[in-house]
Amino acid sequence: MKQILFAGVIGLLLTLIGTPLLIKFLARKGYGQFIRDDGPREHHSKRGTPTMGGIAFILATLIAYALTKVFTGGGPTPSGLLVLFLTAGMGLVGFLDDYIKIVKQRSLGLRARAKMAGQLIVGIAFAVLALQFQDARGATPASTKLSFVQDFGWSIGPVIFAVWALFMILAMSNGVNLTDGLDGLATGASVMVFGAYVFIGVWQYGQSCANPLTAGAACYEVRDPLDLAVVASALMGSCFGFLWWNTSPAKIFMGDTGSLALGGALAGLAICSRTELLLALLGGLFVLITMSVVIQVGSFRLTGKRVFRMAPLQHHFELKGWSEVLVVVRFWIIQGLCVAVGLGLFYAGWLAIK
Repeated sequence: MKQILFAGVIGLLLTLIGTPLLIKFLARKGYGQFIRDDGPREHHSKRGTPTMGGIAFILATLIAYALTKVFTGGGPTPSGLLVLFLTAGMGLVGFLDDYIKIVKQRSLGLRARAKMAGQLIVGIAFAVLALQFQDARGATPASTKLSFVQDFGWSIGPVIFAVWALFMILAMSNGVNLTDGLDGLATGASVMVFGAYVFIGVWQYGQSCANPLTAGAACYEVRDPLDLAVVASALMGSCFGFLWWNTSPAKIFMGDTGSLALGGALAGLAICSRTELLLALLGGLFVLITMSVVIQVGSFRLTGKRVFRMAPLQHHFELKGWSEVLVVVRFWIIQGLCVAVGLGLFYAGWLAIK
């Protein structure tokens, strides 16, 4: 438990102190946000705000994890390292996208094929490695079975598992990316989900099948639950510190560097903690906003009419007259309710198998 506290505090301090230094560096370089002309008029004032802020919490998370292991004497685990790899790898793809946007001064960075290729390479590498590294009991970081609050059903095999893992990684990365349209919205929502995974990791560790005292029918077959909680804590603390500078009026934006990294981290935590389908509820706001885009595009192509004034959903409410802060706070409330219901179902699942 000491590792969880260390990781969260170190991540928080690093981004509280390091983010303003990154802001000054990016401002000197002129690495500012490009704002689309077809967006809400209020957003035009944000043009030139430093972007690529995801660098701050990605580095803070990696350093917090490493320092936690040094200070506590604990060693890294395959599950923890794989989630960090997925986070950093997706962040790198986002960084290249952001950098091209800034240099070319256009709203589109990497070409669609190049961006997808980068995500596929990172995602496939994660999926393949997640089925390796067996422990003494033969458990690997990921499972070829589907999961809700734990594994269920039959094995879907390594090939279909890789496709499923890729779907989750791409869906969550793009979901966070779509949500990152208002100051602090995606960061604050992510903090809540990472907090949920701290709780899930601690609970699974206390009821682990690897523990002879709790092994049996009512236990969790997760390889490294405590270290997953450490990673989630480092991410939560780092995002909390970043939120201090990212909240309205934002001094820095996370950019695709941050949004793709956070989506990858969420998918990685869900896969390695065997809560894949539960993530759709824990990250309910990301799912809701993604679906608003799907509905808008589908409706326009089929009928020529738009359901919302603008998609993603947060911009629809802005155009209806809601202030940016009002939209963010109300959407945070929705996300908080999703996390509460998700954790309730997680605990209900435990009572059902106990």
